[in-house]
Amino acid sequence: MTPKKVKAGGITFSNDSRLVYIAGPCVIESEKGFTAIASKLKTVFSRLKTPFALKASFDKANRTSHKSFRGIGMKKSLDIAAQIKRKLAIPVLIDVHETWQAPMVSKCADIIQIPAFLSRQTDLLAAAADTGKTVNIKKGQFMSPWEIQNAVKKIESRGNRSILLTERGTCFGYNNLVVDMRSIEIMKETGYPVIFDCTHSVQRPAGLGNITGGDVKFALPLAKAACILKIAGIFFETHPDPSKALSDGPNSLKLSLVCDAVNMLNHIDTLAKDSGKWLVASDK
Repeated sequence: MTPKKVKAGGITFSNDSRLVYIAGPCVIESEKGFTAIASKLKTVFSRLKTPFALKASFDKANRTSHKSFRGIGMKKSLDIAAQIKRKLAIPVLIDVHETWQAPMVSKCADIIQIPAFLSRQTDLLAAAADTGKTVNIKKGQFMSPWEIQNAVKKIESRGNRSILLTERGTCFGYNNLVVDMRSIEIMKETGYPVIFDCTHSVQRPAGLGNITGGDVKFALPLAKAACILKIAGIFFETHPDPSKALSDGPNSLKLSLVCDAVNMLNHIDTLAKDSGKWLVASDK
């Protein structure tokens, strides 16, 4: 199918266009910390002349333990995200967990994200679609790649065809995920832009008992493999000091490594899309 082009916040996502990034911390921990991360990312992506959207989560509603940090509050977080969006002139992605949140989030977000655990929730998908904003559907860890069609149709049924699809790993036994690269090719058959979430894909859900673990050393190898398949974008979480992150530290990319990582992935993306014909073997 001919790749669709989806525009959000001045960025064009398409499987045959240059790579786009979605990046930010797992959750807004503080105004000062989030502003510093956003400013650093803006500097890096501007230097590399690469488009990106800032991930701005206000609540981590699916933490392993009820004692884990969830956020600093919805209103405060949205106000901070809106302020940074204006100041840095960058598009923003925000995830929602309940239907009533979608209209409020749409006032700030350019992209509304459906968390993987909620990718089958019809009412939530409909509420996000009804905002008219671009909707990024994260494929559930429990979902086969061909099942994403059902989520797509739920969005389309509301008259919204501004859709992104994100692969973030599949359940592999207990407390582990695996990435099936065939999933990316299958999801691309929808025509919609496919994003690869390289940091959530290396999570170990509840792997440390009452918190989630992760193997961040595999994030970039997997991202490199995904880029050679000609995708629309890469999603990753980042933190200045992952060991001190209040959520998803074990699978977050260290902020100081982002520039080199993005530069490397951009080169692979260029190789794949400019010289793609010889990268695909003929079955004839």
